[in-house]
Amino acid sequence: MLTDYIQAAMRRATYEILEDNEGFYGEIPGLQGVWGNATTLEGCREALQDSLEDWIVFRLRRGLEVPVLNEIDLNTPMIAQEAA
Repeated sequence: MLTDYIQAAMRRATYEILEDNEGFYGEIPGLQGVWGNATTLEGCREALQDSLEDWIVFRLRRGLEVPVLNEIDLNTPMIAQEAA
């Protein structure tokens, strides 16, 4: 389920080329604070995925809700009840 969530999130990623050939920047809309940058597009994708994985772990450990993507819900029932 976690792998499916990461893949769904990464499919939503957007990338842009930074000015002056400084590399690439990527982010995942709807997941505030999840971004990455690197000199190559592949490096940027890897940095973005690392950021996403850290973001998921942080939010779950803190009891913060993680948005549902493609009907994949990583939240425990207790978290969902507290958020309501």
